[in-house]
Amino acid sequence: MGVPYPDLLSLKSTGDDCSYTDREVMLYALGIGMGEDPLDEDELAFVNEGWLTERSPTLKVVPTFAATFGYFSRPPAIPVDRVKVVDAARDILFHKPLPIAAKLTAESAYTGAWDKGDKGAIIEREQIVRDESGEKVCTIRGMTFARGDGHFGGPKDGAPEPHAIPDRAADLSVDIPTRDGQALLFRLAGDRNPLHSDPEFGRKAGFEKPILHGMCTYGITCRAVLSTFADWDPTAFRRHAAQFRSPVYPGETITVDMWRDGGTISFEAHVKARGVTVVKHGLTELG
Repeated sequence: MGVPYPDLLSLKSTGDDCSYTDREVMLYALGIGMGEDPLDEDELAFVNEGWLTERSPTLKVVPTFAATFGYFSRPPAIPVDRVKVVDAARDILFHKPLPIAAKLTAESAYTGAWDKGDKGAIIEREQIVRDESGEKVCTIRGMTFARGDGHFGGPKDGAPEPHAIPDRAADLSVDIPTRDGQALLFRLAGDRNPLHSDPEFGRKAGFEKPILHGMCTYGITCRAVLSTFADWDPTAFRRHAAQFRSPVYPGETITVDMWRDGGTISFEAHVKARGVTVVKHGLTELG
């Protein structure tokens, strides 16, 4: 068991199928809580294909839907303690807008690992997603926190520097509630980790109950920017990045604080009821 450093840096996967249809697009939007008000036309555009209307385009795609590609494209598994693994960060660079449906393939590789001793290990991987013509659709960098796999002999320093949040009061804050059963819906996007659905597994992992997917919280921060500074235009997103600091329990309300500097949106997310920050160093680039 453990992180096989530096051998993991040579582990790669190519030609992984990340194709999807409008069904997966709408299921993802529902999974991050959109469509709760069936008369909200702004959110309806992400959960209804509108085939009897003249709305154009007929369906919008939440940019962070791209995060689901990582469930189907990964470099070969390494022998870490899966019970103690959680998402640590995600950073998606969008080369072009996501279509309503697409045939995509991806190549993936481990790009770094950092030894945090008793705290565990940080493992970074990258996925490059391409369309049928071979053009890049998006590049996804993800970090995993393997809490039980520190002391593997890798570097302690050199991890990417996080985005700095402006030193002023937030320009805008939004509250986004989650539902008690939201993790059970979101897991249908591809992440079937029992940490999000099995109470006994959640307790073994050190949580009082199953937690919300980090990727769901990530999608909710995208939803906050989308509904405010992006004016519901998913094609405006050039990048969306965040680090995860604490879990969200389904049913809690997430407060997203945002700062705008031109096309750069910085953000953090909190669960005020427990006084915890769940997302830090958030960055959206709009164009």
